[in-house]
Amino acid sequence: MSGGPPDSRRTIPSVDALLRSAPGRRATATFGRPLVKRALTLCLDQVRTAAAEGAPAPSEDEILARALALASRTATGLTPVINATGVILHTNLGRAPLPAAALDAVKRTARGYSDLEVERETGRRGSRTSRIELQLCAMTGAESALVVNNGAAALLLCLATLAKGKQVLVSRGELIEIGGEFRIPDIVAASGAKLVEVGTTNRTRIGDYRSAVTDRLGAILKVHPSNYRVVGFTASVGAADLATLGHRHDVPFLFDVGSGLLADTQGMPSDEPTVTGALADGADLVVCSGDKLLGGPQAGMILGRVDLVARLRRHPIARAVRLDKMQVAALGAVLRLASSGRRDQLPVIHMVREPATSVRLRAARLAETVGGDLEHAHVHRCESVIGGGSMPGTTIPSWGVRIQVSDPPAFASRLRNGDPAVFGRVEQEHVLLDVRTVADDEVSDVARAILYAIEGDDLDDED
Repeated sequence: MSGGPPDSRRTIPSVDALLRSAPGRRATATFGRPLVKRALTLCLDQVRTAAAEGAPAPSEDEILARALALASRTATGLTPVINATGVILHTNLGRAPLPAAALDAVKRTARGYSDLEVERETGRRGSRTSRIELQLCAMTGAESALVVNNGAAALLLCLATLAKGKQVLVSRGELIEIGGEFRIPDIVAASGAKLVEVGTTNRTRIGDYRSAVTDRLGAILKVHPSNYRVVGFTASVGAADLATLGHRHDVPFLFDVGSGLLADTQGMPSDEPTVTGALADGADLVVCSGDKLLGGPQAGMILGRVDLVARLRRHPIARAVRLDKMQVAALGAVLRLASSGRRDQLPVIHMVREPATSVRLRAARLAETVGGDLEHAHVHRCESVIGGGSMPGTTIPSWGVRIQVSDPPAFASRLRNGDPAVFGRVEQEHVLLDVRTVADDEVSDVARAILYAIEGDDLDDED
């Protein structure tokens, strides 16, 4: 007889056995057999891998609980959450919340047919983005515009059209990572262009660009580092000088300004470049995002010379990265608000501009609502940030409610997994809920979530 501990993998039930169980049958009736079977398969794969490494096999009930939780989350889809982190453009929470006008426009467009790609006057096929592109040109003075589904796609399209097989000059200090481990060098490589790095991480001069020019040059690219700042012994080359160099050698100058400020800073405490400023400096094409400081849906906007935009429009990638009808509707509504003096109706702009005194009143209301049940909830001065790869280093004075609990990470987890789900910040022995990013009508929901989480904290203490 062989010795050693028994192999726990022998006790792991099969997918079919779990599907035939009472919880499995109920879940199948609720979520459908394909989804439940897939969730069970994934969970059992994880269990078997862990068991092979010596971990004990969980019980059948625990496996079912894990799998059915996964099936439930999948079937439910995206869950609305309350953002009490103080990060206004929180990438993981969906960045810019849309204004009511955009939601209404999406609803009108999505529930039936629309004149998405048809000219009603002639009955001929039209362009789905012509109306928002006309609006962008009117707002910025650009000769032409093209809108695609995100900023990275916009840059990829520009490089693939104008510099495939050619060299692109980029400062080493601008080779940024834009999130999700995607980096500017990756986008350049995917476009078929050849990246030529100039200068150093902290100092790049116009001479570095001049010395790198060859007869194989396809474009000069400037990327605004919108998600970090290099300070101290630094130097960079302005857009006007790069435009002059590009025009001297008859190559386009592309400026990715990132955050989506079109014509001005919109009253924000920022040195972010604007589209109009970049065009005035001589940029041939300017690229920016729609779901950052513009406050709209995910989109990538390209503005500039009419001849270059026409080339982009004809490239096959343009079809692959086009907007869908809901994005068209939402972005159109956002641009109408922005161009008609109604920017305060954009939630992002409202959150940035709201006076700290007003935010403090909301924090006091939240603290008062939970104060009778929670001894250690206090109004606390804090700082909000823009987030979303915009205005790094810029903070906005804010107020929140600081909650002292025995286990802040566990308490924050209960808030995130409650109903409503609330995301806050864990700070040493406290959980901080910054209410700059909490709407007035969400205060009572946050209070309810806090009280539910406190009940869980009390149970933990009893254990």
